[in-house]
Amino acid sequence: MLYTHSISLQQVIINYFYLCTMRLRSLQIKGFKSFANDTLLNFSENVIGVVGPNGSGKSNIVDAIRWVLGEQKSKELRLDAMSDVIFNGTKTKKEAPTATVSLTFDNTKNILPTEYQTVTISRTLYRTGESEYRLNNVICRLKDINSLFLDTGIGSNSYAIIALGMVDDILDDKENARRRMFEQAAGISKYKVRKRNT
Repeated sequence: MLYTHSISLQQVIINYFYLCTMRLRSLQIKGFKSFANDTLLNFSENVIGVVGPNGSGKSNIVDAIRWVLGEQKSKELRLDAMSDVIFNGTKTKKEAPTATVSLTFDNTKNILPTEYQTVTISRTLYRTGESEYRLNNVICRLKDINSLFLDTGIGSNSYAIIALGMVDDILDDKENARRRMFEQAAGISKYKVRKRNT
């Protein structure tokens, strides 16, 4: 496939640096999968990985980030149905009425096209099946969030967040995973999205 937009190695490196300059400030999770209680994770430095013993919720943290960024396939979140993201309760804890995840980014370098220095995106799913997205606590559409993050390489299926199994997919080049990763790093994927939407 040919692209009308030529990309040099220097542009790939610049795009990668551009991605690395946007810092994740915090992740707030409540009622999502195994996170029954309101949980706040503050990231004071650049995060390159989440480590911990088996069963500690590492994969659920990655799933929460992908979910708030708009993941629509329950299979990608290791679920049978999307409603399974809501904490189901235990013998000692009542089931949660909703699943809510909020992701806060530092935008002091104005990477995101908005006047706000801090950008928070949230997603809530109710037991009724209704869901909502919020941008700085204002109800919005998933399309608005996708548009905001389009030029950053951050999204539910981006390689800025590598989930369980994605490394194998890249190494095995499953479904052109390697090509998609290089297209994201080079900034080509945003042009493909824009072309699809026109």
